[in-house]
Amino acid sequence: MEQCGRVTLPMRQHIGVPCEPCVKPGERVLAGQLVADSGAKVSAPVHASISGTVRSAGADAVVIESDGKMERIASQAPEVNSLEEFIAAVRQSGLVGLGGAGFPTSVKLESAAGRADILLVNAAECEPYITADHREALDNVEDLIEGMGHICRWLGIKEAVVGIEDNKGDAISLLRGLCALRASPALKLRVAVLPARYPQGAEKVFIHSITGRVVPLGKLPPDVGVLTMNIASVAFVGRYMRSGLPLISRTVTLDGGAVPHPMNVRVPIGVSIKELCAFCEVGESKPAKIIVGGPMMGKAQPDLDTPISKCNNAVLLLDEKQAKAKPETACIRCGCCVMACPMKLEPVRLERAVLRRDAQALEELSVSGCMECGCCAYVCPAGRELVEKIRDGKQLVREAKS
Repeated sequence: MEQCGRVTLPMRQHIGVPCEPCVKPGERVLAGQLVADSGAKVSAPVHASISGTVRSAGADAVVIESDGKMERIASQAPEVNSLEEFIAAVRQSGLVGLGGAGFPTSVKLESAAGRADILLVNAAECEPYITADHREALDNVEDLIEGMGHICRWLGIKEAVVGIEDNKGDAISLLRGLCALRASPALKLRVAVLPARYPQGAEKVFIHSITGRVVPLGKLPPDVGVLTMNIASVAFVGRYMRSGLPLISRTVTLDGGAVPHPMNVRVPIGVSIKELCAFCEVGESKPAKIIVGGPMMGKAQPDLDTPISKCNNAVLLLDEKQAKAKPETACIRCGCCVMACPMKLEPVRLERAVLRRDAQALEELSVSGCMECGCCAYVCPAGRELVEKIRDGKQLVREAKS
């Protein structure tokens, strides 16, 4: 999907400091042209995803009206001769974590340099509906291998592992064959096949499943010698180091009960869900619920005008049956939420602490360790909105510390 009427490029498409526009209304831009940036370290620049005219450029977003030509900037592979130049090139590409977290990749790479001894490529796409990473493994496997090579070379890593769930047999076969072909004494490449079990793709769960290493509360993967990256992010590094074209598009899964023909689509970043639906021939009737991301960790959206950002790997349009929420009743102290929590927390006690507004108890119960996977709320027979309460609890702790 290259053609669209307009794109809306949010200035905050990543964790960190939002960008500021460097273009003005009325200016013509080409696809790949820089339109916003920030001088902050934890940030990532934004590039035009289509060619056309800038209609508005404000603190929230840059809006570009398409000229229908999709003309791109002249680009060439970045010249890289050192780790510093590699990290600078990745920053200039605008890459952030494409698995959904949205952390600027240049900052992640810099943090892992000299500390990580293994690269884990996360292809464990464990949420229902989403298959964008599966397609990445099938369609862009050469880019993936190239990206792994660049990252390991400049960070001095000697082993790279692609972690993928056992329900993706075609991708496993392809990856195994190519890893065996491209492995060398300087870089060990292999595939780790994991059980198809949610939340297998969650970073800390993923690391433990492959390496047995445990990332302590408050620590990051490089603290235990690991660099983790989403498969789409690594494949993009391979493409960028070959072409120099920045991040202007991504693969998105469109699915749900209100979608007659679910599919994966390569879309310009900033295109609206409405235009995506029109391209995929989804009817005009409004779905009962719109979710950007997966059904477990995705965010509900108010309407179809929401633009696709760098971090969005799926759009779910749910019908009435799928969107119907379980009625909330009193907690029956069954302990299902405790048994379901992959981080070994006690969601029922966290909820009670939130209701009491007890920030100290929340800290003692390690509320910050919750990754908001939704397992607790999913299994709760009383329909308790546990994840929402825990999010409130995290905010309560932040406010108490400020």
